Amino acid sequence: MGFGDTAKRIQTLADKAERTYQKISELRDEVEDTQDTVNDTAERVQGLENEMAEQRAVLDAVAEEVGVDLDSVSTEAHITEAEAAADEGGNGAEGEAGVENDRGTPDADDDEPSEN
Repeated sequence: MGFGDTAKRIQTLADKAERTYQKISELRDEVEDTQDTVNDTAERVQGLENEMAEQRAVLDAVAEEVGVDLDSVSTEAHITEAEAAADEGGNGAEGEAGVENDRGTPDADDDEPSEN
């Protein structure tokens, strides 16, 4: 009887080991896919940052040629947005969210459409 119980235990352990190996293999594949996605995303973000820098340089050159002070336009846009956020919510949480969104949005993109 002792050998039968031992054989069952060994088989149970072997089955658990096989399932664990399969799960580890699946996790390894998922990690590799995630790494590929992260690398692809990083490349796209870098390309977009480069393109945005080029567009900003062109905008700065055009603004200088036309005689527009981008700092004052940007400051005015930020003041207007802050006033609008304060009028909408009135509490600090919504005002802070507006500031965070402002940091992620290039000044030139915000300013240009509102002027046209």
